[in-house]
Amino acid sequence: MSHDTNSATSVHGGGPARRSRSPFRQMITALLHDKLALIGIVMVSIFILAAVFSPLTAPQDPYDLSQLDILDGRLPPGSTSVNGMVYLIGTDDQGRDLLSAILYGLRTSILVGISSAAIALVIGASIGLVSAYAGGRLDSFLMRVVDIQLSFPAILIALIFLAILGQGVDKIILALIVTQWAYYARTIRGSALVERKRAYVDAARSMALPDRSILFRHILPNCLPPLIVVATMRVAYAIMLEATLSFLGIGLPVTEPSLGLLISNGFEYLLSGDYWISFFPGLVLLLLIVAINLIGDELRDILNPRREG
Repeated sequence: MSHDTNSATSVHGGGPARRSRSPFRQMITALLHDKLALIGIVMVSIFILAAVFSPLTAPQDPYDLSQLDILDGRLPPGSTSVNGMVYLIGTDDQGRDLLSAILYGLRTSILVGISSAAIALVIGASIGLVSAYAGGRLDSFLMRVVDIQLSFPAILIALIFLAILGQGVDKIILALIVTQWAYYARTIRGSALVERKRAYVDAARSMALPDRSILFRHILPNCLPPLIVVATMRVAYAIMLEATLSFLGIGLPVTEPSLGLLISNGFEYLLSGDYWISFFPGLVLLLLIVAINLIGDELRDILNPRREG
């Protein structure tokens, strides 16, 4: 009886639940006390708030044709239109206020990056957990699929899918999911292989708990820290890949706001001196990716088992 009681305690009380919560709390605390990570968090928070409230804070709706005037096209920063509107960072070739276009483009870029990374995480984590827990032929088969996926450049896979599916926000999110799920599967499988040998897993099995419960209630929480690091980095990668595809003209249609499209729109005018059309969207994209990577890099250092102190 004492063995069963201890086993139950290790599974439902003091075992993985406590072990999964404590490292997570320590990770958050360490992250908030890290200066570079805090800078990244503040920057990302500003970008997200700007994107969410863009319909309220943007001087104009850059995709409402009734608000645009072609005579305002390619105005430099600080210019004033005939109706008195001041364009703080200029306009693009269509006469859109560049600040407004960037705010709307941020919303699309962040939505695509977070959505694709989150869905790919769920799919990849589920496959990686099942692969590690089941082992044998199923594990070998799933990992060969992952190896094949990872052997191809992500942008090539995205190009093929978008060539088949066409343009659109939903299409590019689907393409990015397909390019990313294997990274999560590979990451969580490595952690789950270690966790399945722990005593609390043996205790859970001895209590005849369902495999699904063991996987998602006990093993998964202990695999979250490295998964969070990968997810953070993949969000930045997804945003960058979407911008690249949109810049090439195969990501989002011209009717959708996108930082990549804004950079592409101004690229042909760089040599004529109208630098601002590409420069400011490119600067915002760079700062967004750097901010996310700051968080990811510091998370990786915090979770490094060889880290001193």
